[in-house]
Amino acid sequence: MYRERASRLPGAVVWTNTPAGDGQGRVLPDGCMDLLWNEGRLLVAGPDTRAHLTAGPPTTWTGIRFRPGTAPALLGVPAHELRDRRVELADLWPAAEVRRLTARVHAADDPARGLEDLALRRWADTGPPDPLLDRLVAALDAGRPVAATADELGVGARRLHRRSLAAFGYGPKTLARILRLRRALSLARAGVPFAETAARAGYADQPHLAREVRQLTGLPLGGLLAGRG
Repeated sequence: MYRERASRLPGAVVWTNTPAGDGQGRVLPDGCMDLLWNEGRLLVAGPDTRAHLTAGPPTTWTGIRFRPGTAPALLGVPAHELRDRRVELADLWPAAEVRRLTARVHAADDPARGLEDLALRRWADTGPPDPLLDRLVAALDAGRPVAATADELGVGARRLHRRSLAAFGYGPKTLARILRLRRALSLARAGVPFAETAARAGYADQPHLAREVRQLTGLPLGGLLAGRG
């Protein structure tokens, strides 16, 4: 069972998930990064460019999902180094610090609260994210073209690409594709017909929507809506 709530950290979401059955699942790309707690371990989920398939025995996972572009400053690692990866926090931070943080989360009444407290302390040390990144995400999520957005932000294409790699793990065109996918899935899950979903989400046509969904998720749109994802 999956549950989530808004975090005290601006723009973040705290969630817990206990998979049913054999623990297999499909995590879709969403432009975000997560700090995870599972079986007494702290891990980081990097930004995905495709669906991440989970397997193994069903155990409870707890996480805090950071809004796009905010996690690298908290973690002190460029996002592209973690692209399509799940890594132990001890691979990124000093082992002694991770042991101390692990003990603190383990001692918390609720691991979700422990993770959230950890993230809030890091936030206080690093400060707010670059406002340009927030403007970039907002523009692309609204369906604005990448080139027009770069012009509006007053940033050259190469510089915007470099900053996007560090903040999101990939360039702005990939981020735009992932955000468009999120818009399409939200519409389709609300019952909007596929052809109308394609038009409203910013695809050229329904076949374009179908190709993008399969490339990014590994399943056809109907399969995702039927719960196979």
